[in-house]
Amino acid sequence: MHVIHNKNFTEETNLTRGLGLPSAVSIVISRIIGSGIFRTPGPIMALVGSTLLFGSVWIIGAVITIFAAVCYAELVAMMPRSGGPYIYLKEAYGPLIAFLRGWAMFFVSETGAIAAVALVFAEYTQASLEISSGIYLSHAYVVIIALFVIVFHTFINCFGVKLSGVVQIIISSSKIIALGYIITACFVKNGNVSNFYAPLLPEQFTFTHILGIGAALRYAFFAFSGWEGATYVAEEVKNPRKNLPMSLLIGIACVLILYMSANAAYLFQIPVDTFAISKWIAVDALQNALGAVGALIVAYAVMINTFGNVGTQVMVKARTWHAMAQDNLFFSWCAQVHDTYKTPNNAIIMQGVWAGVLVIFASIYKNSYEAVIDYFSATGTIFNILTLSSVIVLRRKYPEAVRPFKTWGYPATVILIVLFYVIYLIVTLITAFIPSLLGIALTSTGLIYYWIKIR
Repeated sequence: MHVIHNKNFTEETNLTRGLGLPSAVSIVISRIIGSGIFRTPGPIMALVGSTLLFGSVWIIGAVITIFAAVCYAELVAMMPRSGGPYIYLKEAYGPLIAFLRGWAMFFVSETGAIAAVALVFAEYTQASLEISSGIYLSHAYVVIIALFVIVFHTFINCFGVKLSGVVQIIISSSKIIALGYIITACFVKNGNVSNFYAPLLPEQFTFTHILGIGAALRYAFFAFSGWEGATYVAEEVKNPRKNLPMSLLIGIACVLILYMSANAAYLFQIPVDTFAISKWIAVDALQNALGAVGALIVAYAVMINTFGNVGTQVMVKARTWHAMAQDNLFFSWCAQVHDTYKTPNNAIIMQGVWAGVLVIFASIYKNSYEAVIDYFSATGTIFNILTLSSVIVLRRKYPEAVRPFKTWGYPATVILIVLFYVIYLIVTLITAFIPSLLGIALTSTGLIYYWIKIR
């Protein structure tokens, strides 16, 4: 009976429910498609070395993502509260685990992702200007552009969720068009069908290839990451118990089709040996298909995708800090909601400021894209395991809770996907040991703040 008195299981909110199903789907699509599909295929091919294993990595990543989304669909339909996994972890395991995830998200992984994608946008703005007009921007201007993108999206999101929702629909539509153009251009120009099976499999399949697949999945999961974005704004979605599960499944299905088509288009243009050493495979593929003009088209496409991705991240992630502050587990002024626009503007602004600081610090160093992914994969996987397991924990803890959507094949599917992530975590610790430990250690520093806050 205690479920009745728990606000997390109700639709009550002081925020404005201004996002319909199209906006929620757009958030999912825009949150997923960023720089990953333009950057990760090359490193994945380098790790597996054959087309069948390459395709298998993407299929495994997609299947696991879909089943994880099904688990999230049950959780968000049961608890349509802003904050996403923070809410589910808090109800399942208590405030400490939920706080540690939020701490890691704010100070490193999530604001760091905003900063990283903003810098990618700025770099491609520089590249497009140089290609089209010969104008070369200094590094200082690149940093200024990255900061401007963060400031722009922070500003837009402070004026109500309806305006943000319209922007998300426009951005996600632009992303689909841009990626669709790249796919079409690669297929309509002369390519080589033999690239799809040369080589189809490695000459000898060994344990090294198994580790290679596990390591490659880090980059596939990174490319699919962000699919849970709509759950962060659950209190601002209309009819959340229906629209949120639908938005997850529809959005991921759309992205899956685009990703598989894009990888096939790249491979049609680029042979495996060249594919494996390509850092920006979309650039190489479109240059091969269209010549010099292809580089400019890809630059514009990446600009569209990264610009939109920053906007979506700014929109959805601030809701976690807002939810944490409401529970007195974060800076208290982040709990405030704007009187007119009913948006958590303090949380949005604080997030934007910290992301801007990270842009400035990141600009000093030349960090590897892959190293960033390696750094946070283990920590993220640990919290994914806990979040997915919370489906079972909450079924037992709150059996009377209303569950408009239930996980398919429960409990077998939940157990299997958690088992998969445990194995994946072990492989990640083996193949990226030091970066994984650093990420876990940094997350653990949140214990100091938590102890002080509780005291």
